[in-house]
Amino acid sequence: MVYLTLGAAILAEVLATTSMKFSDGFTRLWPSLGTVVGYLIAFVLLAQALKTMSVGTAYAIWAGVGTAAVATIGMVFIDEPVTFTRILGIALVVVGVVVLNLGGGAH
Repeated sequence: MVYLTLGAAILAEVLATTSMKFSDGFTRLWPSLGTVVGYLIAFVLLAQALKTMSVGTAYAIWAGVGTAAVATIGMVFIDEPVTFTRILGIALVVVGVVVLNLGGGAH
């Protein structure tokens, strides 16, 4: 259940970050509200996950999966350049999260 909660937190954070891109510096109402609400939901869910998960593992998964997802969204949907270096970076982030997670996710 903790991984489902963390996954929902990551999804909310990714949606909030993507909304921020479209908020045009918080000058557009709906993307700006999406950003604020998304981050609020993300942090509430992350706090719930941290009740039973070690902070190092939770944050590694949060940051790594979020970073990989936002970078991928940027390349696929926002016309950011797709380069070997970006793809390698995403792969290394994912490998890092897996390696950290092998050490144990809950305490």
